[in-house]
Amino acid sequence: MNFQAKIRRWLPYVGVAVVVAYCLAPFYWMVVSSLRRTSDIFENAPLPSHPSLENYLAVFDPSQSFTKSMINSIVVAGVTTSVALVLATFTAYAMARLRFRFKRVVLTVIIATSMFPVVSIVVPLLKLFTDFGWINTYQALIVPSMSFALPLAVWNLTTFFRQMPEELEHSAMVDGCTRGQAFRKIIIPLAAPGLFTTAIIVFIIAWNEFLIALTMTNKEDMQTAPVAVSKFTGASDFEVPFGSQMAAGVLVTLPLVVLVIVFQRRIVSGLTSGSAK
Repeated sequence: MNFQAKIRRWLPYVGVAVVVAYCLAPFYWMVVSSLRRTSDIFENAPLPSHPSLENYLAVFDPSQSFTKSMINSIVVAGVTTSVALVLATFTAYAMARLRFRFKRVVLTVIIATSMFPVVSIVVPLLKLFTDFGWINTYQALIVPSMSFALPLAVWNLTTFFRQMPEELEHSAMVDGCTRGQAFRKIIIPLAAPGLFTTAIIVFIIAWNEFLIALTMTNKEDMQTAPVAVSKFTGASDFEVPFGSQMAAGVLVTLPLVVLVIVFQRRIVSGLTSGSAK
């Protein structure tokens, strides 16, 4: 094998390695910084000289209320994902199978609703939720997240259902199934990869939401994890707890990493479904 052939063989692997290193470098540095002592936080060494868990212990100090914030994030992201996925599944299936006028316009409006900047709607929502008495409640965090997650889920699943041949339902109905039974027993199992992929995307969006959670809550016991991290305080007003923030960042990111690793096969399957007939 000549030199040029070896280069062509290994070049894709080198490119992938560079991209992976570029993407993981910030997370790696966050993990390393979270294991440094406060006195060593500004070291530039690739590994901590004196590894310590003091930052993680500081994160779980009762004064930070971080455990409650993590629970709030799990509740908000979990409910948002569950409700959005159920509503989007029925809506997307109807959009993919029904034929009616202005369907493309309806789909365009659906996706356009998720493109409004959060900052442009947060003030009207604050006024509305204040009148409703929803400030410092879960619904004040879930409903706005739904307004962005649901259109994206509908758009993704509509594209996915369109790729599934209608003959699947017709065959099931010939065998005695109703339209609902064909949808439940045939379409939903086959659509599992797309559903999992959409659920992961929606969960990540809801989990990382910051501005609405910051605006709609002013009590520590209702803050989500991203808001709690932004409000970490040091021993004095002039101290920024970089180590604790890094440790909290690792803990906030970890559930997403675990989620993707556990469901990676279904995610890849969902992303590639329909790419080939």
